[in-house]
Amino acid sequence: MPKASYTATEAARELGISVDTLRRWERDGKIRTERDSGNRRRVPLAEIERLRGGDGAHHMSARNRFHGTVTSVEVEGLLAQVELTVTEPARVVAIVTRDAVKELGLKPGMAATAVVKSTSVMVEL
Repeated sequence: MPKASYTATEAARELGISVDTLRRWERDGKIRTERDSGNRRRVPLAEIERLRGGDGAHHMSARNRFHGTVTSVEVEGLLAQVELTVTEPARVVAIVTRDAVKELGLKPGMAATAVVKSTSVMVEL
């Protein structure tokens, strides 16, 4: 049975990020934390699930995930180029189908995650 809240270290491990990134996200308002009686950070399970993109009902084998914000969407013919500015020091550009852009409702300014597996980049919300 999952815990109701996690330590900063446990939460970072669950999200696949560093504790420094978790602290930065907290400072930037991207993640909500609580404090225990010893003033230590606790991350509610609901926050971890929100940042993972839901209740964990679907899992992917991809390990490289870059959380960020859609900065541009360019549609031409059947394909679309989606650019994300990610919280890690990187920029990810994905070529996806026009239908995927429409289905996901991708627009500049939205939060999204680039999932990298081998030579493919997929976008998930």
